[in-house]
Amino acid sequence: MITRFFNWKSALSLIAITIISATIFYSDYLGKKIAEEERLKAEFWVEAQKLLVQDTTGLSDKLVFTILLNNKSIPIIQTDEKGNILDYVNLDTLKIARNPGYIQEKLKDFKKHTEPIIWVNPSDSSQRNIFYYGNSSLLMQVRYYPIVQLFIVSLFIIVTVIALTTSFNSEKNQVWAGMAKETAHQLGTPISSLQGWVEVLKESGGNEEILREMNKDINRLNLISDRFGKIGSTPNLEKHELVSQVENMVEYIRKRSPEKVKFTVNAPSGPIYALLSPPLFDWVMENLLKNALDAIEGKGEIRIDIREKAGKIKIDVTDSGKGISRKNVHKIFNPGFTTKKRGWGLGLSLSKRIIEQFHKGQLFVKTSEPGHTVFRVVLNSPEHTEVG
Repeated sequence: MITRFFNWKSALSLIAITIISATIFYSDYLGKKIAEEERLKAEFWVEAQKLLVQDTTGLSDKLVFTILLNNKSIPIIQTDEKGNILDYVNLDTLKIARNPGYIQEKLKDFKKHTEPIIWVNPSDSSQRNIFYYGNSSLLMQVRYYPIVQLFIVSLFIIVTVIALTTSFNSEKNQVWAGMAKETAHQLGTPISSLQGWVEVLKESGGNEEILREMNKDINRLNLISDRFGKIGSTPNLEKHELVSQVENMVEYIRKRSPEKVKFTVNAPSGPIYALLSPPLFDWVMENLLKNALDAIEGKGEIRIDIREKAGKIKIDVTDSGKGISRKNVHKIFNPGFTTKKRGWGLGLSLSKRIIEQFHKGQLFVKTSEPGHTVFRVVLNSPEHTEVG
């Protein structure tokens, strides 16, 4: 159970979350420390302003001006009790020149984010000046740093996942292609041998019935070998009439099905053309129809609906079987997944590969419930199909 949920993706995500969380907490800590120091600097600046007003001897001028001149980062606005602006420092003079209301806007912003420093004139307690200050650029950088880092780490994770997924899919495709080519190659030798023995039997005479059945099996093996040969490389797509292609495969399956199974094909009266690799497309339809036959368990209805609209050709294979459980709907196209006692669980996976990678279409479960399951194949019309 643990290994099921803990893989390289979850480990990568955990590391990223840990880094981001640690950065956010540390940045928040630094931000608070800098904010405290800036508050202290602002208070020193206000005290220096007091001394400048109160000290008439001039003894503290050097200290006062040192404090006042050293504040080059914290923006401060001084107002009276009525809110009239008396003075300001470290504001953008260009923006002030372009926008007369800029200082008022900054004052509103300062009021939202920081507590003001109030100075009461010791000689006249009725006179109060209020100092509002904002955050320095350093503090703003520290506070926005986690957001920037979050973006960078997220981008890194996305790029890494895409790269690894692409690499994995490439390797998987190579395995598929290699297996298919090797299967076609291995089938070639016994098929050739069987064809030779058929010729020998023809010369012997009196074996017509056996020869007829053997030829059917040999043709079937040739078809399987051809399919594997084509799926192991990029097939050439050609323009074919789709309805007749589907009807031929339905008729092939009908002859091999129990009498209690009803097949229905609903299609427009006119032809529908698509760019196909006929052997591979027939393989897809054969897999879908056999899958429907297994679902209805020898009794029920299988309906095929074909229609074309807005450059898309949709083929729905509907059966009246028991349906697919919700937990298995997203697994049925995975290689090796099967609910049957026999079989390798490759039929639907191969079908999806044929439709989506070779024909640039889609194959998915449109809906599934007891008595009504629909597999949908979507193909592009010839003028909308990219052949590469």
